[in-house]
Amino acid sequence: MSRSRQIPALIVAGLLSFAGLAPHPVSAQTTRADAEKDSVLKAMLEELDRSMTHLQLPGFEKPYFIEYRLEDVQDFETRAVFGSSEGSHHGHARIARISVRVGDYKTDNSGPRGDGAIQLASIDDDPVALRSALWAGTDQAYKAALAAYAQKQAELKQVQTPPQADDFSKARPIVSLADPLKLSVDENAWSDRVARDSGIYRTDSSMSANQQQIQYSTAVFHARVTTTWIASSEGAIVRKSSGSYSESIGVGTQADDGMHLDRSYGTSGISLTDLDSPEEFHKHAITLISSLSELRKAPMVEEEYHGPVLLSADASADTLHSLLASGVTATRPKLGTEARTNGPFASSYKARIMPDFLSVVDDPALKTWEGKYLLGSYSVDDEAVPAQTVQLVSDGHLQNYLIGRTPVRDFPESNGHARAGLTGPAHPAIGVLKITAQQGLSDEELNSKLVQIAKDRGLKSVYYVETLGTENTPRLLYRIDLDGKRTLVRGAVLDDLDQRALRSGVVAAGKNLWVANYATEVPETVLAPALLFDDVTVKRANETNDKLPYYPPPQ
Repeated sequence: MSRSRQIPALIVAGLLSFAGLAPHPVSAQTTRADAEKDSVLKAMLEELDRSMTHLQLPGFEKPYFIEYRLEDVQDFETRAVFGSSEGSHHGHARIARISVRVGDYKTDNSGPRGDGAIQLASIDDDPVALRSALWAGTDQAYKAALAAYAQKQAELKQVQTPPQADDFSKARPIVSLADPLKLSVDENAWSDRVARDSGIYRTDSSMSANQQQIQYSTAVFHARVTTTWIASSEGAIVRKSSGSYSESIGVGTQADDGMHLDRSYGTSGISLTDLDSPEEFHKHAITLISSLSELRKAPMVEEEYHGPVLLSADASADTLHSLLASGVTATRPKLGTEARTNGPFASSYKARIMPDFLSVVDDPALKTWEGKYLLGSYSVDDEAVPAQTVQLVSDGHLQNYLIGRTPVRDFPESNGHARAGLTGPAHPAIGVLKITAQQGLSDEELNSKLVQIAKDRGLKSVYYVETLGTENTPRLLYRIDLDGKRTLVRGAVLDDLDQRALRSGVVAAGKNLWVANYATEVPETVLAPALLFDDVTVKRANETNDKLPYYPPPQ
């Protein structure tokens, strides 16, 4: 099973968002001569050589490292509401990001003030136009690097504790050339399909009872192809290309007491064939809309509850993404401190952060799971370093961090996890985060254990979360009586679901993994089992319910 977390595609000031998703494997036989057959790479390499040869202001530091990253993004999106198209848009842009470092690998200009420059580049392959964008960006980045380096030297004189690691790590340069992809979709067909999606509640015979309840119904199809070129003064040359396709629907209504109720569903992949068939998508949409009718009738949660809560694998994927993803990345701490990194696990190296029956690995090389493509998969990161499989947690203990070429104490080299959005610098991020349990339980065994805990504690009922929304707000929450009866309830929020609960409050986990693809600026995937927490707070959400419309929507 899988679910796609969809983020709407935006174009802001002509810039398109995230970079490529699934590059091809590295080839050891490719050379610079092969790369120069690509007119874009040839222009990048020529300008890179020129910059390294001539770029130096008299009396100032010469760059010791320059990297060019060029993103070509082709984009198509079509939207519809209430069974009718809102229109479509196309986008094609190239954005160059230039990084210039002065000083040396031990101490350079890196930090918030010297993270490079961005330039819009020509979408044609004209070498003069491409090189001109790189030239302008290099000049800007170099001036910023000099200013940041001077400021950093001054700050270093003011701190007692020296940096715990070098500013930049060395990496073996690779040459990896994947074939560029082209965006090709039947735009008219998808516009029609999305319009039908958004009107299912009106056109499907089984949905007649829902027509006057639905307050919004939107559907979106988004297709994107990204090609990324990277060239560095160390000799790294990378071209990677991928596609990203998604179809989603969202519907909403209000309960009689005014509470807003929303449901959404999405399917995604690296090609059109990865998406649901029209029949499959229709089936999911019907289930989605029907659940709103059930939610409208569902009772509110009772008074505050403290006790065991079972998260489905779907819900636990979101929870684990929230609690683990940023914590296992190693980022540079503030200058002058003795900290190893930042985040909730900054001082947890070798310590227990989960129960001893759970382990975590980040494996960017894992491209599919049970037939579902994993959006977080990649083979070369955005600093031109081959991705590595990293064992993060073994038997509940934190063993490693995800890191790029910015070292931290005890981690002097990159493990290929520096990833970048379109305009930002590369930073450590998960790829495919896989959480597994020793002797994981079946769904039936987890439910039995949940009810047994309730009996042992003299509780009248417990809770099961099927789907989570934002900020630990369940979208589908069930109250389970001791006889096994399930009642859908609404208006709840989960509390105490934090790193402490993850460390000490998980008493069992499932054996089957859910695929959660996060189609964000830096695409990520979490493979997670269901989790049974010993003690979680379920309380009423403190929300203001709006008045219902004074008359029903048009039919």
